[in-house]
Amino acid sequence: MCKISIIAAVSDNYVIGKSKKLPWHLPADLKRFKQLTTGQVILMGKRTFQSLPNGPLPDRKNIVLSSTISEGIIKGYFEANSIEEALDLCENVKKVFVIGGSVIYNQCMQLADDMYITWVHSDFDGDTYFPEVSATEWKEVSREDFPADEKNPYPYSFSYYKRKK
Repeated sequence: MCKISIIAAVSDNYVIGKSKKLPWHLPADLKRFKQLTTGQVILMGKRTFQSLPNGPLPDRKNIVLSSTISEGIIKGYFEANSIEEALDLCENVKKVFVIGGSVIYNQCMQLADDMYITWVHSDFDGDTYFPEVSATEWKEVSREDFPADEKNPYPYSFSYYKRKK
């Protein structure tokens, strides 16, 4: 079975979205996301997929979890109607990145081996939330803190978590 990694940008009050969009613009996080996921398999919910401005993310195997599967051949991504079916599509793959949204994060939280979280150090108004990161289940292995700057308007941290055994 492949390793399941969650990757997300999360505000201090656990907001991850508002009106099907990120409530912030943080170029450093987008660059990190691209570096970590390019060449990998990514798993997302249908609403997350629909929020992508240009369709499937390039140079990645895109798997979209949906209760309604499209008819016919789909270009650029795969569909699955359950986590199990999605993971079956990851045969011979070492790692899959779960990229959202909140329903998919909640479904995969108990299955994930590790997490790459960008903490955006501000509180945001939102309608989509990340599940709470439990200190009894997760150990923060590394963390890099960054101040706000001319390109990134909020202070942020790149954190890497591993599931406690």
